[in-house]
Amino acid sequence: MNPQPLIAVRDVAATSAWYQSVLGLRGAHGGDEYEMLMSGNRLVLQLHHWEADEHPFLGDPGKPPGNGVLLWFQTERFDEAMQRITAREAAIVDGPKVNPNAQHREVWLRDPNGYTVVIAGARGDLGARAGE
Repeated sequence: MNPQPLIAVRDVAATSAWYQSVLGLRGAHGGDEYEMLMSGNRLVLQLHHWEADEHPFLGDPGKPPGNGVLLWFQTERFDEAMQRITAREAAIVDGPKVNPNAQHREVWLRDPNGYTVVIAGARGDLGARAGE
């Protein structure tokens, strides 16, 4: 079984562009209503416009998105991810820092829709910037 999270967003194209530029993902569907974001050949995130189609369980677009849910991505290339985050001037809410329990580096971001996104290095990836 592979998780394939789907988040509801107000602007699929803009959100897709953000995830592609910040996380280095690739769009595999495109469009204003739905997008599939890939890492290599693996689907890692789906985007769905709030009002597209008849999906009664997407949630309430009037409430804050993702309360209690973190979109957590692990990468073998944390330094490259930080370069993309810096270049895009993504909204960092915490970090980059070392998580001593997981023994890796991580950075917490806010995506354009208000979802919390965490990018974490592999377990044991304390890297050259271990003091962050």
